[in-house]
Amino acid sequence: MTTPAPASGAGDMSTFNILHGFTEALVRGMRSSFMRDSDYHHMTQCETLDDFRLNMTETDYSESVADVQTLTPSGLQEAALEKLVTEFKYLRMQAVEPLGRFLDFVTYEYMIENIMLLLKGTLSGRDINELIAQCHPLGLFKESTMRSIPTFEPGPRGYDDLYQTVLVDTPVGPYFAQFLQDSAMHGGSRNVLEEVEIEIIKSSLIKYWIEDFAAFCEKLGGDTATVMGDLLKARADTNAINITLNSFGTPLNEPGMRFSDRKRLYPAVGHLYPAGTSMLVDVGDEDELGRVLELFPQYSSIWGVHAAGGSEKSIDDAFYERDVHQLELAFEGQMHFGVFYAYVKLKEQEIRNLVWITECILQGQKDEINKFVPVFSQHAPWRKVGGRR
Repeated sequence: MTTPAPASGAGDMSTFNILHGFTEALVRGMRSSFMRDSDYHHMTQCETLDDFRLNMTETDYSESVADVQTLTPSGLQEAALEKLVTEFKYLRMQAVEPLGRFLDFVTYEYMIENIMLLLKGTLSGRDINELIAQCHPLGLFKESTMRSIPTFEPGPRGYDDLYQTVLVDTPVGPYFAQFLQDSAMHGGSRNVLEEVEIEIIKSSLIKYWIEDFAAFCEKLGGDTATVMGDLLKARADTNAINITLNSFGTPLNEPGMRFSDRKRLYPAVGHLYPAGTSMLVDVGDEDELGRVLELFPQYSSIWGVHAAGGSEKSIDDAFYERDVHQLELAFEGQMHFGVFYAYVKLKEQEIRNLVWITECILQGQKDEINKFVPVFSQHAPWRKVGGRR
């Protein structure tokens, strides 16, 4: 009797390793590449970028900076990103379905960001070659596609042509089509390429991506649905809060546009959804936003950081700390896909840390140099609770 092949899916304790065990072992092995507390300590003591580069030779980035003649923050960021992309592509090559589809979902966010970078940069008259060089390497299209995106005229007609001619065959094409449909239903005759409208388009596409990714993870079920559900809910809430906060002082905060436009940008997932996002629609200033967030314990402390207005920590720093905590927890469980998403996001945070440290060294701002969020740090606040280390 022939043993039937396992059903295609994320699997459970009895079937996960048949399809995904090797790839999961790879990414868990990559966890050892993260910078240690001692590495950060040595780097923050550096007086010059040459000293910093010397310390980098003792880390997993040694080969990445070996060929860099003159180390700069932007050069370091490019080299570190290239290393991350190489690792991610290797994982993608080893993946079978549905893990392959999951990893593709991770890249869609960067595709959206690249499209909006090209559109916004072209409006400001920037050179296309300079813009392409700034695109995230995990979200690149074919060069012909990249160069075609900024060539369309501003306005609804131009966007229709952009979708029909270029984006229809890309993975994020459905999100763009959904935006065009929603825009037409809510008065799409206006010029959607004005400065504020560019942010509306980006927020709309990210909203569709979050909702689609969350539905995909929920369909996978198991621990993947649980872990990724929490991570994507947190991401959706961060978007909703930032959209509201950044709308103050812009047309999006006008009473009419709060309901017609700003409300449509809030993802239909998250801890704030639906009660919290319904209240955010009526928020008109920071005091009202604070009163709404005080009703949600997980965000009242984060808002307190912003309300304090000090220079020690920004609301973005508070979100980064929350994200690192949740992403680290993804490594505590086994046999789920959340660890792959967590690895990419934690590596991005590590790259932000390295760029911050080098910027502080370059500008002589040693008093600011420790204002970063280390990854898997033994001194993290959530590891100090109850005396744990």
